[in-house]
Amino acid sequence: MSLLEVKNLKVHFPVRHGMFSRVRESVKAVDGVSFSLAPGETLGLVGESGCGKSTLGRAILRLVEPTAGEIFLGGENLTRMNGAELRSRRRKFQMIFQDPFGSLNPRMTVEDIVGEALDIHDLTDSPAARRRRIEELLSAVGLDAAYAQRYPHEFSGGQRQRIGIARALAVEPELIICDEPVSALDVSVQAQIINLLRDLQQQRGIAYLFIAHDLAVVEHISRRVLVMYLGKIVESAAAKEIIRAPKHPYTQALISAVPEVDPDTKRRQIVLPGDVPSPIHPPGGCPFHPRCPIAEARCKTEAPGFCEGEKEHFAACHLTGTGSAPR
Repeated sequence: MSLLEVKNLKVHFPVRHGMFSRVRESVKAVDGVSFSLAPGETLGLVGESGCGKSTLGRAILRLVEPTAGEIFLGGENLTRMNGAELRSRRRKFQMIFQDPFGSLNPRMTVEDIVGEALDIHDLTDSPAARRRRIEELLSAVGLDAAYAQRYPHEFSGGQRQRIGIARALAVEPELIICDEPVSALDVSVQAQIINLLRDLQQQRGIAYLFIAHDLAVVEHISRRVLVMYLGKIVESAAAKEIIRAPKHPYTQALISAVPEVDPDTKRRQIVLPGDVPSPIHPPGGCPFHPRCPIAEARCKTEAPGFCEGEKEHFAACHLTGTGSAPR
């Protein structure tokens, strides 16, 4: 049974023009995305900046309102909930944000930041129980309980992100959306945070949607990976399989850009021409065809289906199984 099911989700932002601010166009940030996530699973979501990854994550939490589609969490349709009903369900899903400083209120102590969710959802019955719970959460993320009275500016970037993780854990969620949680951190600190997230998942059975642009990081923590381009999912497979044998030309280009640790390993880098097309006027047919090194005539007019090339390895490419992009 799936914990999270996303069905044909769309998020279009209106673009207004003219004296009367009439809506004439829309930015298709997320354009028909579907996937599922099992309890306790980590699903990676990768793609270039601006492809719609963060918007998708925020739409799942209803921080951004979907234009169309459905979101099911534990079998309940979140897109049909509003007000108190949605607020009561927010205990089941939380978010860890990219910026470990901007996401923390600089005027609040760590105790207030972590304890705010406990107060909103009335999860403790006394001030003493509240303090004990905050101390437990800080300990769980590797911070000293004595830090509870400090302010965010007194911590390093990695410590701030640990505070953000403690805040997300406070309500004992079933799902955490990790929106590029390590991209603003040093490489050594990234490894510490990734290992912390893995340990917490093993201890608590939390499911993660892990959003990132670094395929090496995603491979390390994820069981499955979705590759996103211009608001659409273009490839889906097991993490190790998608690194070993990517099918979509865009995925192959992303992987070719990952630095090799072994100096004897040589990988031809695929340089994609041009820029990502505007999500206001996405190209017809396959959205990747203007930059694709192997595009054919039908790629410009026919949108490819999501085809299974191998077991549970899907790619939205006309040439999957009939040809191969440069490796």
